[in-house]
Amino acid sequence: MNFIALKMLLGDRAKYVGIVIGLTFASFLVTWPSAIFTGVMSRTFSFVTDIGLPDIWVVDPTVQYIEDVKPMRDTEVLRVRGTEGVQWAVGLYKGALQARLDDGKFQNCTIIGLDDSTLIGGPPKMVAGQLSDLRQAYAVIVDEAGARGKLARKGPDGRPIPLKIGDNLELNDNRCVVVGICRVTQTFQNIPVIYMTYSRATLVAPSQRKMLSFVLAKAKPGADVRAVCAQIGALRLKAYTPSEFKKLTFWYFLKYTGMPINFLTVVTLGFIVGVAISGQTFYNFTLDNLRYFGTLKAMGTTNRKLLRMISLQAAEVGAIGYGLGIGAASAWGGLLSGRTQIAFLFPWQLLVISAAAVMVICVGAAVLSIRKVIKLEPAIVFRS
Repeated sequence: MNFIALKMLLGDRAKYVGIVIGLTFASFLVTWPSAIFTGVMSRTFSFVTDIGLPDIWVVDPTVQYIEDVKPMRDTEVLRVRGTEGVQWAVGLYKGALQARLDDGKFQNCTIIGLDDSTLIGGPPKMVAGQLSDLRQAYAVIVDEAGARGKLARKGPDGRPIPLKIGDNLELNDNRCVVVGICRVTQTFQNIPVIYMTYSRATLVAPSQRKMLSFVLAKAKPGADVRAVCAQIGALRLKAYTPSEFKKLTFWYFLKYTGMPINFLTVVTLGFIVGVAISGQTFYNFTLDNLRYFGTLKAMGTTNRKLLRMISLQAAEVGAIGYGLGIGAASAWGGLLSGRTQIAFLFPWQLLVISAAAVMVICVGAAVLSIRKVIKLEPAIVFRS
């Protein structure tokens, strides 16, 4: 009976291809915007992702997300170091400055000030130069995307010339020297990232009474990180694990921006397209084959076997459409994300979500078809 069901499905090639194409588009339109949304949201906390050494982030209690920097006193580093269960703690500066380009224009940049002695919090990968070179006078490390893009110098022919080691960069009327190029995860705002030591960052940046942005800490081996965070909280500070800080940022953007609604609209439209095309085509396919189902019924085939046949047909086109849609989304995303600024992230959870969406479409179409077959009178075959 399974062989007969597949022969019926493949017998009408036009409808078969139409069903598969509809499910492919549905799978693609559910997966693609979801992967873009995941990629965009992951950029909101990319700064935390790049700094993998500390397992505790200490901030001002009023901080709502990673970019909501509330300066603290430098002495907070010492207070965190004195907390039971803390192995080490260092300060980190994060702020915004404008870099003056050769043509007189200004470019906003993110300035990261690393602990002078340990340089903890540095970039995850160096493309050129060494992290230790930051200890040189007025040395800075620029991220690769910024060096090639917004901070690049213009040549005589107007083409951009990427920054390289030895080039100068003016920050707040301070001449800095590029000693390295690094590679970081692209940020949500997509602006250049510049690293320097903490002491130099606090001198270059506009002076404030409080300059410390974060305290990065590491719990002692065997210590309960959450318990240590609770003890730090008793100092009238707020301590997060990296995953908690990411979730805090994620839910802030999810709650206070319009991105979720916009992407949900696109995903919903993709789901509707799948239902409209695939569901209707599969239902029409069943109607066109009612005479065959009626013949099988008249020959003694039970409703259970007929239901199994229709379910097999729906599962077969669903699996093919799902696979083609996932493959197209992955291939297109991988191609564009490496050459453009498109944020594309494809975690395994999206495979489950897309599979569930295609399953709902197939089940819905199968239910409509099954009802028609169950109510079918075998005698109708002989009347025609």
